[in-house]
Amino acid sequence: MTQNGIECCDSICVHEELLQKVNAHMPKEEELYDLAELFKVFGDSTRIRILFVLFEAEVCVCDLAEALQMTQSAVSHQLKILKQAKLVKNRRAGKSIFYSLADDHVRAIIGQGLEHIEE
Repeated sequence: MTQNGIECCDSICVHEELLQKVNAHMPKEEELYDLAELFKVFGDSTRIRILFVLFEAEVCVCDLAEALQMTQSAVSHQLKILKQAKLVKNRRAGKSIFYSLADDHVRAIIGQGLEHIEE
């Protein structure tokens, strides 16, 4: 049976055992919301480009702006979003602020995404 171009079951038959198993492992609604928000952060190619620069080295905002051919203000705006999502961290060294990946999970998330689109 097809509805709106999507294949559907021919009859309604709820499989209670499967639903119990699924519901037992379903994260809480708040966790699902947080996960969706995290993936929204990855939905901007500028932020992805920043992360790729940070894969290679810890860099200051000036270097990021130069590498990406953007203003420091525009880069700082994107870094704020990445920092709020706990994807990057920063440290001060004199008058410069250096950014780096928050942890190895960031590299793994991007790596798995790349693998997926290259299949």
